[in-house]
Amino acid sequence: MSFPRSISVLLAFVSLSLSAVALHSSAPVVNDDFVQKEFGDSCKMVGMPSIQADLNGDGVEDIVIPARCNNPLMDQGERNYQVVDPYDSFFGYGNPRITTQFASEDPERRGYSLLIIHGAGTDGWYSDTPKAKFMIVNLPFKNIHVKILSNKKKKERVGIYVNETGGEGLASVVFWDGRKYRYVPMGSDME
Repeated sequence: MSFPRSISVLLAFVSLSLSAVALHSSAPVVNDDFVQKEFGDSCKMVGMPSIQADLNGDGVEDIVIPARCNNPLMDQGERNYQVVDPYDSFFGYGNPRITTQFASEDPERRGYSLLIIHGAGTDGWYSDTPKAKFMIVNLPFKNIHVKILSNKKKKERVGIYVNETGGEGLASVVFWDGRKYRYVPMGSDME
């Protein structure tokens, strides 16, 4: 009689252990509710998948979420994120207080943003207190990919490669330089 009892105790222990691991390591679903919790009610996903990678080189997983944000500056203090505009900074003036008011080339893509969460600890990007959050505005993207950006002088970085909107079919990369996100145009389209 003690043999079946010990098996049932062992099975109960294993099932509790597995459920505890599953609860600790399960990432939240990235949907509009998650986006609005992290970045405010003016943001909604745009139908492109989110991408997870270590963007800042600290060994912890980060996330990039393509979204539409109608008023990027409204919730940045309350939701603890920073609005940045590396695209317009590259071309000379990147103050988001001004550049978020610029008209978009494509009115259907007005407000498109990349929402980035730098992860912290073992939970990564879905930690209760992430390392940093950014909203990249005014980047004219059709789609995005994350790939390694090779640099001969420094260590390899992960870059967000962007197929840009517009008739020229341009591609560009946005990457974390250790202090801020930078934009670099690359020329022809990646397709």
